[in-house]
Amino acid sequence: MSVLESLPPGTNDITRRFRRGVPRGWQFRVGVAALALTCLIAFLGPFVAPHSTSAILGRPFGAPDAVALLGYDVLGRDVLSRLLSGGVTIVTMATAAAFIGTVSGAVIGLIAASSSSKVDAVIMRCLDVILAFPTIVLALLFVAVFGPNPVLIVCIVGLGHLPSVARIVRGAASNIVSRDFVLWAKSIGMPGTVVVIREVLPNIISPLMVEFGLRLMWSVGSISALSFLGYGIQPPAADWGLMVSENKSALSQQPLSVVAPIFAIAVFTIGANLVAEGIARHVARTEGRSR
Repeated sequence: MSVLESLPPGTNDITRRFRRGVPRGWQFRVGVAALALTCLIAFLGPFVAPHSTSAILGRPFGAPDAVALLGYDVLGRDVLSRLLSGGVTIVTMATAAAFIGTVSGAVIGLIAASSSSKVDAVIMRCLDVILAFPTIVLALLFVAVFGPNPVLIVCIVGLGHLPSVARIVRGAASNIVSRDFVLWAKSIGMPGTVVVIREVLPNIISPLMVEFGLRLMWSVGSISALSFLGYGIQPPAADWGLMVSENKSALSQQPLSVVAPIFAIAVFTIGANLVAEGIARHVARTEGRSR
């Protein structure tokens, strides 16, 4: 019998919260729909794009016509084809960066919360130093030295999320490590790592999910900004952030070449934000009912 099974009802918060169901507010539903639509376009778009992303089909910044429904870009390529093919990079890179930041931050936060006060203080001061450097500045520094490698960009953006996630997880876990069922697990000789994994981690899943949604939103913005500045995905690849950078000079002449990728980025970002907000509201309601 596990520790959770042997404890009286009500000690395992995460089990009780999930029994109440998934979030059902309009924010969560709209957010999921926006994320699903964006991911559908990103992963299926390259297969249904009417033309090659590098094919020159008309004059630069030409108006929409029967060949190019959204017009032509700076080189005369089909904006619609590049829009359909340019989402997979930002979606996969942003998701990977958010995952790296959330997981690494959770590990550091749990270590800080379950360690002695001296170790906790050292970890927090180190995180403060990292937090002093903006993610974009760190990314620009490393990209300038090592080149615009997508794996490097994902790792830098992900590690840029580490301090904030670690601080949130540490605060949430600190309230759990002092509770009776965790102290009881330690008193029966359960190893510290097992206590953290089986008793502490399940009770902070909800704030972790909220953090992942927020980090996904910030990852989209950071990676898009790097592409816009020319330090992300490089031409002639199709990428939403790169499309904005390439066509920004013709915003008044051919606005769809800029507005279309901006709209796609905004839908994905807003969707991630609404999902995170929906989960946060759900957690707040279930916590209020359980008290």
